[in-house]
Amino acid sequence: MGKKVATVVTNLFEDVEFTSPKDALIKAGHEVITIEEKAGNQVTGEKGDATITIDKGIDEVSPEDFDALLIPGGFSPDQLRADDRFLTFVKGFEEAKKPIFAICHGPQLLINAEVVKGKKMTSVQQVGVDLKNAGALYEDSEVVLDDSGLVTSRTPKDLPAFNKAILDALA
Repeated sequence: MGKKVATVVTNLFEDVEFTSPKDALIKAGHEVITIEEKAGNQVTGEKGDATITIDKGIDEVSPEDFDALLIPGGFSPDQLRADDRFLTFVKGFEEAKKPIFAICHGPQLLINAEVVKGKKMTSVQQVGVDLKNAGALYEDSEVVLDDSGLVTSRTPKDLPAFNKAILDALA
């Protein structure tokens, strides 16, 4: 039975950090629902290779509606972390102990949601210091699995390992 994966994303996301996991999830029979400010908005990746028509607005969704959360990198997580609705949404996945998948700059959203303390994590190098300062157990590896169900990865070159890890977490 396929799982429903919420994906929080806005303009200037890292194109392939959305498209590659999304394609892997869909191929495995899962459903990917994009969430931003408002349903129907169009958001574009920082490279211009991907444009997404948003499925749901943040005010229409609840963590209870989904089985897991995906946070692509790029400038998107930095923008989303300024909105308390997205922080509350992310916290809901943590509180419900549902899997969270974040790559590259994605952990910035997790830092502001205050869900990283004591968690084994990785990210793009420049976010690593922020993770350490927020109490995460930072590890420079292509993919890091925390016992909580948190799966993190560093950069687009790590996508094969990231995609495998998220599919394994949903199996």
